[in-house]
Amino acid sequence: MNTQQKPVIALTLGDPAGIGAELIARLLARPEACQLANIVLVGDAWLWQEGQRVAGVQIQTRTVDRIDAVRERPDTDLPAWLPMETVRPEQVAVGQPQAAGGASVLRVLDACMDAARNGHVDAICFAPLNKFAMKLGGLKHDDELHHFAQYLGVTGYFCEFNTLGDLWTSRVSSHIPLKDAAAALSVDGIKAATRLIYRSLQANGVAAPRVAVAAFNPHGGDGGTCGREEVDIIAPAVRQLNEEGLPVQGPFPADTIFLKAQAGEFQAIVTMYHDQGQIAIKLLGFSRGVTVQGGLPIPITTPAHGTAYDIAGQGRANVDATWQAFLIACRMGVSHRISSFK
Repeated sequence: MNTQQKPVIALTLGDPAGIGAELIARLLARPEACQLANIVLVGDAWLWQEGQRVAGVQIQTRTVDRIDAVRERPDTDLPAWLPMETVRPEQVAVGQPQAAGGASVLRVLDACMDAARNGHVDAICFAPLNKFAMKLGGLKHDDELHHFAQYLGVTGYFCEFNTLGDLWTSRVSSHIPLKDAAAALSVDGIKAATRLIYRSLQANGVAAPRVAVAAFNPHGGDGGTCGREEVDIIAPAVRQLNEEGLPVQGPFPADTIFLKAQAGEFQAIVTMYHDQGQIAIKLLGFSRGVTVQGGLPIPITTPAHGTAYDIAGQGRANVDATWQAFLIACRMGVSHRISSFK
């Protein structure tokens, strides 16, 4: 890919007590990474050195002192390296969530979002973080997605997507008690979640996404005998989306919809609540799953697994999900770059 056509992708090292720095070292050890993107790695120098040591690799980089210099650099065959001082080694206990580590994650992510907002990067791919550590370190929201949305001034609909290869899922409700999931359903909410994943798949390079909508009740409600959410809310939402020109289908019973997707009938499933999609997607391929932060003005991706504190520092981290997150960031970064310059 031509240097000027490559998307600028910001990579972060994640929670310093977890496996993030090791994963990024393994990712950048793949020569094809720099063929796909103009990469800028952002984080603490000591943590980056430790990540390379644990991974058993040594990555050559080119140091920059300003992130706005990355896009115009003539040589992108090596990652750019932007060091930040956010946490000291003595503040980190490997395998434990701590305030200093959470605060470090927030500072680095905020710096990357500033760069994206100013047009200096096209997408962000962050290594795993820990929500508890981030709350100890100053996170004011329930999760990182809500922090991103507030920081970037998002006022419209946003949600997480979970992806596994060519299959994407979104959900109408997320981190709420299951007893509240039925009350969280609405025609407008289902329509917003479906529109967003449809358009995000297009940004990921799928011209005409095949999207299915899941039912809420057992057996898809059995015509109302097992619940009326399908009759009163979900089916009307699907009909209205069809009238808008989105050829989505459903509602399909949740216990068979993933079989249809696995057979290649659909590329995306809109689920009604958190575990309805998460259980299926993680059973299908936990080590390859990716989370995409949907509805933000910039593409942000991360592996769907966590910080894996239990194996941190042992050189055992599997890079597959991080690599997939990077690939999605590259594809969506290209779309974002093109739309930004129209």
